[in-house]
Amino acid sequence: MSLLVAGSLHLDVVLCAPYLPGLDETVSGSSVNYVFGGKGGNQAISAARMGANVHFAGRAGSDHFGDMIRETLTASGVEVSQLQRDIGPSGMSTAIVDANGEYGAVIVSAANLNIVANDIIMPQGTSLVILQNEIPQEVNLTLAQKAKAAGSEVWLNAAPARELPKRLAEAVDLLIVNRVEAEFYANSRPTKNVLTTLGERGVYYNGVQYAGFPVDVVSTHGAGDMFVGTLAGQVVRGQTMVDAIRFAQAAAALHVSCQVEQRKDLGPQSVKAFLADQDSL
Repeated sequence: MSLLVAGSLHLDVVLCAPYLPGLDETVSGSSVNYVFGGKGGNQAISAARMGANVHFAGRAGSDHFGDMIRETLTASGVEVSQLQRDIGPSGMSTAIVDANGEYGAVIVSAANLNIVANDIIMPQGTSLVILQNEIPQEVNLTLAQKAKAAGSEVWLNAAPARELPKRLAEAVDLLIVNRVEAEFYANSRPTKNVLTTLGERGVYYNGVQYAGFPVDVVSTHGAGDMFVGTLAGQVVRGQTMVDAIRFAQAAAALHVSCQVEQRKDLGPQSVKAFLADQDSL
């Protein structure tokens, strides 16, 4: 069985600084990295690197950033036949990471806003489709309905938080949110099946809180996408939800404890070794 990730693609410009600047403040940084990003792209690569069969649907620009995005997806083992090409710029973001590993970011969606949902076909054997809120609402709705018609499960990582139309909420089998997004949906609870990520406190799902793994944090940038992509990939590969949550938590723990340039080397063997170490403690 395979996973279809449909969502955003960005080229992230990641700046390291001692702290996040305040209003009208300029802070001297220490380094800059150009990092593949966008919630959709990050989740697709996370799932593929952890062994899942992953297809991606989305849109990148005709600029140099678009070339880098396409090359990164392909090199990571993601199937990209449904990656559309826009005549304009690719999406991008700028993130500032402070000395404690926390960050703030600004995104410019660009090509991501021009995805043509009607051109996207559900790949044969797709058992799960992941969506996020960094692409237009109508695209998510169209793809969710296509997924349900094909018999696929639909997960929505509702980030950033926004109101969900009833038809989309009804098509979602699992809503994945972080603490901030959970507060946004607290009164409406658009779907009954919700998984909430709690940072260092772990994950809350189906009435149970699963404790996280304590690690020394280098940067939390992209940790949520590592968790979501790995979780989906493991479920598609046949793991139970409980086992997949633990595996995804371990992957996210390794992610936040690695330097940015080391993260591309994380794979299932790294996670299994980490879990074995945890079990021996």
